[in-house]
Amino acid sequence: MHPNPVYRGATTDFNLDFARQQGFGMLAVAGDGAPLISHIPFVLNDAGDSADFHLVRSNPIARLVQVPTLARLAVQGPHSYISPDWYGAEEQVPTWNYIAVHLIGEIELRPADELRALLDRQTETYEASLAPKAPWTAAKMTPEVLDRMMRQIVPCRMRVAEVHGTWKLNQNKPGDVRLRAADHVDAYGMGQEVRLLAALMRSA
Repeated sequence: MHPNPVYRGATTDFNLDFARQQGFGMLAVAGDGAPLISHIPFVLNDAGDSADFHLVRSNPIARLVQVPTLARLAVQGPHSYISPDWYGAEEQVPTWNYIAVHLIGEIELRPADELRALLDRQTETYEASLAPKAPWTAAKMTPEVLDRMMRQIVPCRMRVAEVHGTWKLNQNKPGDVRLRAADHVDAYGMGQEVRLLAALMRSA
């Protein structure tokens, strides 16, 4: 996360909305050796103070969180390399523009009887974005098969205590310089969702 405050002016609610819409992030927990990381879908509640998700039972993180454990959930947005040539200005250096929101808090295992409701809530959230397709539901599965698959995963919750966001969109550059860079990101960007990143750079 970039320390420059010019990139960190988004409100907590704005950062939470971004994380909620993305719905996928990198969960990091300190282990005995290197940090443990899992890439997970999650559902952030309306208040933004809890994120529900599930883990495969054999995941080392699932074993760690038998007791509440501090973790960080990093949510990545669009990003791209920025060539100094794109600015049309002298004395510039390469950089990388990006959006990222980090949620920090303790994660804990939830009771097994909460798992089905969590899965239904996740599915409903993701399927809603595919309308007008008729939403898939777990009711379409054979109950025995669903039960067998559910035994392999565990429900978890993060109690969100801190929210940090970085929106690095060349806000430190003059407007015309930033817009020229945005045009080049749109045409030649290298990264993820570069057209969205260019649009955000134009409105920064």
